[in-house]
Amino acid sequence: MKNILVTGGAGFIGSNFVKLLINKDPGCHIVVLDKLTYAGNLKNLEDVHQKSNFKFYKGNICNSEFVHYIINKEKIDTIINFAAESHVDRSILSSHEFINTNVVGTNVLLEAARNFQLSKFVQISTDEVYGSLGKEGQFSESTPLSPNSPYSSSKASADLLVRAYNHTYEVPTLITRCSNNYGPYQFPEKLIPLMIINALNNKSLPIYGDGMNIRDWIFVEDHCEAILEVATRGKIGEVYNIGANTEKPNIEIVKLILKELGKDESLISYVKDRPGHDRRYAIDSSKIEKELGWKPKHNFENAIQKTIEWYLSNKKWWEEIISGDYQSYYKQWYIER
Repeated sequence: MKNILVTGGAGFIGSNFVKLLINKDPGCHIVVLDKLTYAGNLKNLEDVHQKSNFKFYKGNICNSEFVHYIINKEKIDTIINFAAESHVDRSILSSHEFINTNVVGTNVLLEAARNFQLSKFVQISTDEVYGSLGKEGQFSESTPLSPNSPYSSSKASADLLVRAYNHTYEVPTLITRCSNNYGPYQFPEKLIPLMIINALNNKSLPIYGDGMNIRDWIFVEDHCEAILEVATRGKIGEVYNIGANTEKPNIEIVKLILKELGKDESLISYVKDRPGHDRRYAIDSSKIEKELGWKPKHNFENAIQKTIEWYLSNKKWWEEIISGDYQSYYKQWYIER
């Protein structure tokens, strides 16, 4: 990988990956293409703006002419596709943008990879494509896809397109499916930053249902390290699950955050559960551990403290984000429930 197009590189996971890649391989040329929707933020990339091997384009992955222009001009050989509408709640309110970006946009990128005969296409997906688990078991790469939300359905559709392009056109593709991420620069509609910010502002902490929905949590830096391993050494055509074996109910996460911030649990407010809320996710990461030697470096207790400290130290970053349009969404989805 020499000239890498990172789509969605101004978002939470994408920006963390860009910074990791620049530090790990200063000889590569990194081009970020991002639409800069509500969740995309150029301030996430302030650390690398002035790097000579970094370039940014504002644009939509659904615009095939623009995608082709970038690939041709920057001599791109690899695409790593982080670009996605990613919040389940928003997909329930309106699915159109999810289908457009996550499915149509992925198709545009795959067509570009095929037409320009790129050396690699890496699709960043999610464990949500597998659906919901009972009390036992884990998702493996052979678990049938059974998405339950418009968001996860759009990601599953994109994954199937990636598989088809590898099988039909021999496009050299890889897919990663990860568990729930947390860490610096995460948009505050997601559980952990939402709870941190609300607690700091002494606002109620809205918890869906009984709070016992279980997720496998992974620190974003560990996820990005895993993606880099897959992109550089993964077997073409394969899927790799990425998780940290850290299953925790949502309510446990919330109570831990309150304890770390010295806030009272009376701030917790249980709200009506969202439609089709998956009960439990758990990832089997044995394949990537055995084949590529990757393992997460961070334990949850240390990484959640690091995350909380980052939000405490970067108040200006999130204060700008939670103003304006975000308030309208927040009111509709939480307060009016």
